[in-house]
Amino acid sequence: MTYDFDRVIDRRNTMSVKWDQSEKLFGEPDVLPLWVADMDFQSPPEVVEAITRRAQEGIYGYTVQPTSYYEAIRGWFQKRHDWEIETDWMTSIPGVVPALNIAVQCFTEPGDQVILQPPVYYPFYDVIRKNGREIVRNPLILENNRYRMDFDGLEQLMKDGAKMLLLCSPHNPGGRVWTREELKRVGEMALKYDVKVVSDEIHCDLVHSGHKHVPFASISEEFAQVSLTCLAPSKTFNLPGIQSAFVVTPNAELRKAFERKMKALSLHMVNFFAPVATEASYRHGEKWLDALLAYIEGNIDFAVDYFAEHLPEVEVMRPEGTYLLWVDYRKLGLTIDEMKQVMFKQAKVAFSEGSVFGDEGKGFLRINLACPRVTLEEALERFVVAVKEVVEGLNIEFN
Repeated sequence: MTYDFDRVIDRRNTMSVKWDQSEKLFGEPDVLPLWVADMDFQSPPEVVEAITRRAQEGIYGYTVQPTSYYEAIRGWFQKRHDWEIETDWMTSIPGVVPALNIAVQCFTEPGDQVILQPPVYYPFYDVIRKNGREIVRNPLILENNRYRMDFDGLEQLMKDGAKMLLLCSPHNPGGRVWTREELKRVGEMALKYDVKVVSDEIHCDLVHSGHKHVPFASISEEFAQVSLTCLAPSKTFNLPGIQSAFVVTPNAELRKAFERKMKALSLHMVNFFAPVATEASYRHGEKWLDALLAYIEGNIDFAVDYFAEHLPEVEVMRPEGTYLLWVDYRKLGLTIDEMKQVMFKQAKVAFSEGSVFGDEGKGFLRINLACPRVTLEEALERFVVAVKEVVEGLNIEFN
């Protein structure tokens, strides 16, 4: 079967967060949105068919996961990631961010320190601050246009009493796919200093040629016992609105505490469509995913080449995973407000402005590449033209 990722689907007036909020968010109704991380591609046909059959049942009652749901997850992670997951290690939850929130509440106390590695996915900050915990920062080091971890700084934070690390793996927004060796160093320090590792691995299936995702908990039994891994089919198969996710840990004590908190917050109920969408994705979505990854890699090549030819003053970080492009525009000399003006008013495009990922993201943009190439080309062309006009008008010399 072939898949038409070049097909442009009009998502306006579909109650889309991405497409139906432009005027509210950016002040312009006709902004081309390449910001929030959902795709402009239909989910695999088998998933659409499974959801359609489910909808046709006509009674949308309380729902449970069948045994086949767990078997599909287990089979997928064994085949794609060489990770043997037992059924009783899994806890279903509506989303990964709620899972991070519950983990912070369960395994730290108010005032405890929780480690982040910025620039990082912005809800990480909220689940710490809004639960009365303290963020301690272990900024990633940008070296040769690629991020690496500051292991000395990380160890010092753990040594000083941090209780938890929120790990983003693969990394959003930088696109790093952490190697086994890097993750092993993290795990060894976590064991040494009794630090819980909560690993957001929602982008685990979106890994590009030459790289391999290694689940943190798969490296050793000891690492698995001090960690919770947060997973979902939503990024992989474009299902974020279905609200289907799950947390994996073999540690029964951690799992029971997590599930108690879930029930206290009434987050333990199952979305009517979630089991069939998840099962169909993991049983039948592999060929679609392989085709998607090839298309995304083509979009990465296109975007990198486009910037190199038309706006070489920006530096583009080629992602090892995810469908997100991290772009350094600091040499343009534009402030954050000036860049927003360029995007939203002049170019009529919306990329994610980097400071929302932390201070380390100032001067960067995150671009969602999961769209038809013609859409990507139009967005980049609009952006480059507007940047050149604004820079020339402000009489800014490239640094």
